[in-house]
Amino acid sequence: MTRTNNKYDLEERLINFSVQIIKMTEKMNKSYASNNLANQIVRSGTSVSLNYGEAQSAESRKDFIHKMKIVLKELRETIVCLKIIEKARLTSELGQLINENDELIAIFVKSIETSKQKLIQKGNVYT
Repeated sequence: MTRTNNKYDLEERLINFSVQIIKMTEKMNKSYASNNLANQIVRSGTSVSLNYGEAQSAESRKDFIHKMKIVLKELRETIVCLKIIEKARLTSELGQLINENDELIAIFVKSIETSKQKLIQKGNVYT
């Protein structure tokens, strides 16, 4: 069964991103700093996929927005970690991961804004 729905495309994109984070950490230099950052980025970089899965089962639009904000928070943590790894030269070839992370952040910012607008249009107040 081929999934063409955008929801599944984004889910697959997040899973691929998480896998690439894992693969990148396995290529990192072995040092105290590398190990610490690798552990951190594996947590934040894989949680985006898992939290997005939770968002798809949200109990309300407010719950959906909350869970999507968690994904966004984890993406922002991951981008900072990627930049630290890049500047410390703990591994190479991070450009594609950084670009994908930036694109995912943009997608989630827009999705959260759209969901908030829909909530407001239905007469609910979102704070």
